[in-house]
Amino acid sequence: MDDIKNILQNKTSKQKAPAYQWQDLALKVIQELGVPDFKRGSVFKLCKEKNHAIINQALIDTRELCQGGQKWKYFFKILSPKK
Repeated sequence: MDDIKNILQNKTSKQKAPAYQWQDLALKVIQELGVPDFKRGSVFKLCKEKNHAIINQALIDTRELCQGGQKWKYFFKILSPKK
């Protein structure tokens, strides 16, 4: 029988899969656009509230149109409500 020390050393930490599809989409956006920590909550909120197709289209538009700079700002600008 292994002692507790060996069990804890051999334990591997596994990352939980997202519970909802919008969470997976938000993680994809965060990774692709390099969203900073202080804006990640906003990405999750947008992905939860907006349609999946709208978020994907904004992500595609951001990739195509924003060649340099901070892509995440352009992404938020596309999804911001029109005045």
